[in-house]
Parts: sequence; C-alpha cells; structure tokens
Amino acid sequence: MEKIEHKIIPVNGLNIHVAALGQGPLVLFLHGFPELWYSWRHQILYLAAQGYRAVAPDLRGYGDTTGAPVEDPSQFTTLHIVGDLIDLLDAMAPDAGKVFVVGHDWGAIIAWHLCLYRPDKVKALVNLSVAFVPRRPEMSTVDKFRSLYGDDHYICRFQEPGDIEAEFAQIGTKEVLKNFLAFRIPGPLYFPKGKGFGYSADKPTWLSEDDLGYYTKKFEQTGFSGAVNYYRAMGRSWELNAPWSGAQVKVPAKFIVGELDLIYHIPGTKEFIHKGGFQKYVPLLQEVVVIEGAAHFINQERPDEINQHIYDFLQQF
Repeated sequence: MEKIEHKIIPVNGLNIHVAALGQGPLVLFLHGFPELWYSWRHQILYLAAQGYRAVAPDLRGYGDTTGAPVEDPSQFTTLHIVGDLIDLLDAMAPDAGKVFVVGHDWGAIIAWHLCLYRPDKVKALVNLSVAFVPRRPEMSTVDKFRSLYGDDHYICRFQEPGDIEAEFAQIGTKEVLKNFLAFRIPGPLYFPKGKGFGYSADKPTWLSEDDLGYYTKKFEQTGFSGAVNYYRAMGRSWELNAPWSGAQVKVPAKFIVGELDLIYHIPGTKEFIHKGGFQKYVPLLQEVVVIEGAAHFINQERPDEINQHIYDFLQQF
C-alpha cells in the first residue's frame, strides 16, 4: 500500500485527491457509498502489477477531495460528477485518448453516465453492483423507490438535508460505516426515523480494523453530507437527463454483481439484467457475472475473483 502515489489535482473548481500506481493503459476506478478511493486498494495493486496505470479518485464530496459545495446538493448531479472526471482525465492523461473505467455502486452509476455522455472517452467498462437503469420519463428515481418501499427506505430517508447526518452523529461514524459495509441481506435497507439501523453488525471478515479505521478517520473529517448529496441530487439528475431518455450506452461492457446484493434484488432488476432489457440499452454488453454467496461490496469481499474478472476483460482490448 505504501507504493501507492497520492496527488491533489485542481480541476473543475475542486482539489481532487487521486491514488495512483503503475505504468501503462489508464484504468479509472470509481468508488461508491459510503466509500473512498481506498475501496479499490486490492484492484490498484493488482492492475498495476499487470502493466496498467490504476487511478482512483476520492469523488466530489468524499475523503481528501476538497472544494465541493456540500451545502448545495444540487451540485452533485451525474453531470457535475462526470464533469469532474472529464477534467481529471484531461489533466492526468491529456494524450491517453480512451481509457478503461471500473465502477461500483454510485461509481457504477457515474460510470454508466460517463459512457452515456462521453463514449469517446471510454475504451471499455467493467461495472459492479448497479446495472444501467434507463430513465423513466413518467417517474423520478426517488419516487420509484418511495412507491416500492415507502418513506423509511434509506434513499427516501437521505433526502432531507441534515436529517440523516444528525442520526448518524448519534450512532457514531465507525458504527455507521461498519453497519453499511456489513449489510448482506438480499432485500431493501430501511432506516426508520429515530430508530437507526435497528442492529449492530459484526465487522465483516474481509474488513480489517485498520481498513475500518481508515474509513472512519476520513468520514470523521468530512462528515456524511457530501456522500449523501448524491442521493439528494437524484431528482435533479433525473430532470437534467431528459435529453438522454431512451439512449443506449455504446461502450463495450462487463457487469458483475453479488448474488446477495440488495440492488440485485430490487423488484424487476433480475429480469431486466437477464432477459434482454439490459442488453437492449447496453448493446455492447459482453458478459454478466453473478458471484455466488457475495454481497454488495464485492470488490472488497472477493478481491481475487474481481481482479481476475477485470483483468480478463481489459486484456481483450
């Protein structure tokens, strides 16, 4: 881990913290919630050793990236985050042309939109956990989750600025992170007001005390507002993405999901992934992999398998 280089790169009004290692074709790793560049530690080391330049930023509002207007959730739409990444790629690799992209959770959502907006920037994509979701003009994403699960669903609870932050403060940063990272139930995550998680999970075996300590230190420094703002901007992103209604992602892609991933068990998701809908909207989708017995944080839970899946796909290009 001490080999990994850390840089601060000023782009798009932010100072973006980037972890990088290796020389060769650039692979951009995009983390999810509630995570950091650190979520890709296993993949950075492995891909660098295989002759790639592995680059993992702390996304807008996270970790050691500074300058994000965390008091304004409207500045956290998919367009804002992709704008950060375009500028970051131009600053780090101005002559690279197309790069490889790997995303997980919110990082996967951002990666799909990067490919949707700027396919000229992406050679091939590996996404974990979250399949491409075509825009539904008749209902926003937040309204969809509210209709499926009600107001106690975590996405709905995250909408009110300051509300969930106050509850997280009462629970404690380390406990919040541990409970999220340990979640293995193949169903919805509820967060009833004033009741928290309703449980205290055991630390997952794939997460060391040092790992949990690193996450805790960084989120104690930043708080959770920047991270939660991605959810608060979902409605605005839905509005702004109207020009891409019905559009396809035309980049070669591979998708990997854990069998127990809560996202995989959203009603209609398995059918969309496996019965033609996914392929319709991502026509260059080459492979879908379901990892038996794995949950949501799959790149950390099953690093060796995920490393090999990523490497095998990138080697085709």
